[in-house]
Amino acid sequence: MNSKETNVFLENCRYLGLKNLEGQWESLIEKANRSEAGFYDFLFDVIQSEAGARRERSIRYRIKESRLPQPLKLLSDFDFSFQPKLRKKLIMDLATMDFMRQHQSILFLGNCGTGKSHLGKSLALMACEKGYKVFYTSCAAMLSDLNAGVYEKTLLKRMRKYVMPDLLVIDEMGHDRLELQVTKEAHLLFKVIDERYKLKKSLIFTTNVEEADWGDYLGDPITTKAILDRIFHYSIKVEIKGASYRKHEGDELQKRYQDKP
Repeated sequence: MNSKETNVFLENCRYLGLKNLEGQWESLIEKANRSEAGFYDFLFDVIQSEAGARRERSIRYRIKESRLPQPLKLLSDFDFSFQPKLRKKLIMDLATMDFMRQHQSILFLGNCGTGKSHLGKSLALMACEKGYKVFYTSCAAMLSDLNAGVYEKTLLKRMRKYVMPDLLVIDEMGHDRLELQVTKEAHLLFKVIDERYKLKKSLIFTTNVEEADWGDYLGDPITTKAILDRIFHYSIKVEIKGASYRKHEGDELQKRYQDKP
């Protein structure tokens, strides 16, 4: 192609959003010439390359929009040997994302440091990679945000970011004592849970609060009962009863320094 044709070609790539083809067209043509590929094989390579690049951009965008904390947690990095009572097969089954297709939720229960958040974040990341829209928040941050919406009269707008995603991750209920009025906190949590329940949208919830103590924590036993009823109805319950991995790592660090001469 002459320079004018090249410019028109590149303009058309930009117009059609073919970003990969815009940057790789010369190497694709060289590859076709070297292999003496036919028209079908050449077009197949072009489309395959463009589709792959677009999928990668889409995954990166969904991960960014999910607000999953950095560094991202990978399921392959989880030490199952440290939590022998946790059924690895169950987690691997959840990693197939069948719970999303079945409109089910996951409730991770257990002591601090046992890996609940790691597993929840890892499954959320995999959901992003599978094409689902995900949103991550800590329980305290979500309730603080919604409570601000009550006072600013923007509650409905703020609710949408928690209700609309395919998967909502509410992490760490029980890690932060709620600073706002606890009677309102239970009602705000109920609003999110109830809306997602009616829409049959999946949820990943992690907490170190025992089921019997939710009423005390949220300050409203009646509303808490309604929350529990909706969470447990479609939820896969995963209890992790084991030692704290963070404490284990801290102890190992101390040992290394103590062993130094």
